[in-house]
Amino acid sequence: MSTPYPFTALVGQDDLRLALLLNAVSPAVGGVLVRGEKGTAKSTAVRALSALLPAVPVVAGCRFSCDPAAPDANCPDGPHEAGGATARPARMVELPVGASEDRLVGALDIERALAEGVKAFEPGLLADAHRGILYVDEVNLLHDHLVDLLLDAAAMGASYVEREGVSVRHAARFLLVGTMNPEEGELRPQLLDRFGLTVEVAASRETDQRVEVVRRRLAYDDDPEAFAARFAEDEAALRDRVVAARALLPQVVLGDGALRQIAATCAAFEVDGMRADIVMARTATALAAWAGRTEVGSEDVRQAALLALPHRRRRNPFDAPGLDEDKLDETLEEARDDEATEAPEPPEDDPDGGGPGDGGGGGQPPEGGPQAPELPSQQQGPGSDDETPAAPREPAPAPGGARGEQQAVRAAEPFRTKMLSVPGIGEGAAGRRSRARTEHGRTTGSRRPQGALTKLHLAATVQAAAPHQKARGRSGAGLVVRRDDLRQATREGREGNLVLFVVDASGSMAARQRMSAVKGAVLSLLLDAYQRRDKVGLVTFRGQEAEVALPPTSSVDAAAARLETLPTGGRTPLAAGLLKAHDVLRVERLRDAARRPLVVVVTDGRATGGVEPVARAGRAARLFAADKVASVVVDCESGYVRLGLAGQLAGELGGTAVTLDELRADSIAGLVKDVQGMNSPSRRAA
Repeated sequence: MSTPYPFTALVGQDDLRLALLLNAVSPAVGGVLVRGEKGTAKSTAVRALSALLPAVPVVAGCRFSCDPAAPDANCPDGPHEAGGATARPARMVELPVGASEDRLVGALDIERALAEGVKAFEPGLLADAHRGILYVDEVNLLHDHLVDLLLDAAAMGASYVEREGVSVRHAARFLLVGTMNPEEGELRPQLLDRFGLTVEVAASRETDQRVEVVRRRLAYDDDPEAFAARFAEDEAALRDRVVAARALLPQVVLGDGALRQIAATCAAFEVDGMRADIVMARTATALAAWAGRTEVGSEDVRQAALLALPHRRRRNPFDAPGLDEDKLDETLEEARDDEATEAPEPPEDDPDGGGPGDGGGGGQPPEGGPQAPELPSQQQGPGSDDETPAAPREPAPAPGGARGEQQAVRAAEPFRTKMLSVPGIGEGAAGRRSRARTEHGRTTGSRRPQGALTKLHLAATVQAAAPHQKARGRSGAGLVVRRDDLRQATREGREGNLVLFVVDASGSMAARQRMSAVKGAVLSLLLDAYQRRDKVGLVTFRGQEAEVALPPTSSVDAAAARLETLPTGGRTPLAAGLLKAHDVLRVERLRDAARRPLVVVVTDGRATGGVEPVARAGRAARLFAADKVASVVVDCESGYVRLGLAGQLAGELGGTAVTLDELRADSIAGLVKDVQGMNSPSRRAA
């Protein structure tokens, strides 16, 4: 086993280290979500944490890590008799993004169950992580079915496996730690809320600190054991401090004043539900214990808010996480003032309101006690101010020097859109848009397994084995099953697609009210793509040419940010936009052939500039039809006189045209408008 990088050797990243240590002191805090750019020691810090955790007492021989003091009565390896206790180091179990469901929750030995009638169960990662750390690197890329299982286990503290008539339940209480790069997409809100704390990390811009990071990393890579020995004394001291803080934790008092501040803060930032209040209370208590104090103070509440609230105040995926610290300070001060107003008058013989030990906490450690690490002021990203929205940046000049360019306008309020789907059945990554053959969903048939058997089709297996029972010498009641008899269940679910937006930003779209509505429609489609787990890309065209504003990515909020700053003006090079989109699809097909594309062209259908612009646009559109690429044209034409050019473009593409009004889910134009295939008649915009 390789020597882990010492936790005390980490340089900088004070917020990250503090959040991890607070969870080591009080696992009830609920884990940490670490957000940040690549190469910022996120994974290194998490892996180093396990060495600081105290040893875990377990029942000897129990595969599910039952506590000898209170063994699980329903443990599959139970019942456990008294005695036989042992201790083992705390575990940090890693959940790979591409893990199967069986690997996470455990697997039944189907062959033994059929051939021998034995209900043999092999524990999964949830059992291994019980009473330890479950670490998910790139947690935002985790498949939905694994997210659902994690949510169930985190909510109930147990894992349930029920398949083919066999039921197994075991305890699964773990510290959930995840790392992610926001550029690759966001988390589902339900899983986001399950993380107790969140931390934003970024590489230091200080030269001396960067030099020290490189120096230590090179030294560790050259000789890990010698490097770890240099920090052994610091590691032991930090481990002792964690143990001391754990012992002090039950004695920490969370007074009414601190509780009032917590409640006022959560209310002021309009967080959903009550989990934020509970997490803040537990975090503030852990902060006090970490500082060696037995009473929670105002500074503990403030630090707890900075760690527990940023990811809970987001109203939609496009809001940047963060807190307005000025507003936080005002809220805490008002809560203190309210408490002072409601407090009873001091006795006449004590006009100062009591001695230094009475009253209000103040967040100071006792004399001679250890100091709490300072929490540096967090940088606020765009949109982190609750009251004043950030002004849009000045747009860059248009490619080719387009005339009449207008500054970017804000998008209209997003709305719920109709579902646009790709026809046929695909085999792409799991998602929520188009039909696909997946490992999860409803059973539609069976086939011979290719590799390891993951989903048994019991009826098909019995049918395959039944004709051979006499030849195999069956004499008893049991069915004689061979490997060749096993059948894999085929299932149909939903896949995520590549939704490529091709947006007309020319002068014909430049009317402010009109472009605002167009951006609102695209923003609504982006929100829909986020919810359906799609990849998205953005191609824009105006002036003399088209450009890829955003290559295909899972970061839908990055597409929303590019859309917000998109200026308009100039001619309408429709053909260039379509050709650029076709080129993007060609490259993406080489990278991920299984992910089917859906092209959404947002335009009024006009084409200007160059020689025969309309004819060139038609030829470019027919390339998509020839490749049978699913497409939809969002017709942005307005006014009493309509030329119907968007409908004609949809016909050339082999797709469907919808108006902005028809795009709304509450439109009376229809319930769902599926994208038409190449051979289906196109519809003109109404």
